[in-house]
Amino acid sequence: MAMDSQHQKLISHNQYMTHRYGEKVHILSSPMMLSLLAKLGSPQTFQPQINELVSLLYSHLMDEVADSLFPRTTVKMETRMSLAHPEASYEGEVINPSVPVVTVDLARAGTLPSQICYHKLNYLMNPEVVRQDHFYIARECDESGKVIGANISGSKIGGGVDGSIVLFPDPMGATGSTIVEVYNHYKKNVGGKPLIMAAIHLIVTPEYLRKVTHECPDLHVFSLRLDRGLSPEKILESVPGTYWDQEKGLNPHQYIVPGAGGLGEIMNNSYC
Repeated sequence: MAMDSQHQKLISHNQYMTHRYGEKVHILSSPMMLSLLAKLGSPQTFQPQINELVSLLYSHLMDEVADSLFPRTTVKMETRMSLAHPEASYEGEVINPSVPVVTVDLARAGTLPSQICYHKLNYLMNPEVVRQDHFYIARECDESGKVIGANISGSKIGGGVDGSIVLFPDPMGATGSTIVEVYNHYKKNVGGKPLIMAAIHLIVTPEYLRKVTHECPDLHVFSLRLDRGLSPEKILESVPGTYWDQEKGLNPHQYIVPGAGGLGEIMNNSYC
């Protein structure tokens, strides 16, 4: 029986915002996801809705990353209709379930997002090749409160990453210090060469994108929204990235505007 051509060489028709930050930056264009994200950032939204919204948003982001980046393979799989129709098999592309995937929990804001990705990956991939690592990392600030880096106070890494897809789910891409720190840790201190590395965010700033695209050249960045709300009106009317050096999304304390508030604090109801 001939294969159905529609299932071969699948094309993902994901919608992304037009920008000039480079081909590894993927800013989604989803009215539904932006609606849920706006609700997440509203001062009228409280627990348990906050973590439920984060879970919905990251489940969608994980779909986007898998469709866009994960390697595929061709399979022939019988269906339940095979008993009546021997030809009733699906023959076509699927995500290759044998590729190792590591999702990295960047405690504390990244703990729930990483768990959501890990849970979904265990259905999509062979669970034996899916792993979750853990990092205890926090902003490092100077006396004025300005972020000057990130401090790793501990980690639990379950092995090497050779040939693996390594994911960094972290809600707020603000300064880029955290992602640069963990990216370099995996590059320099964890054995093997990753197949793909991707940071997965709800919101990013132009400042974040400038830092990570410069310091992490092979890192893919996925985000539901770009926030540059402190930019001049002329900049806000331009295609993102056109006047990159004039775009601004961070206030003096490196919080995102418009942003969603301190999600690490809000998600955990812990404000210290």
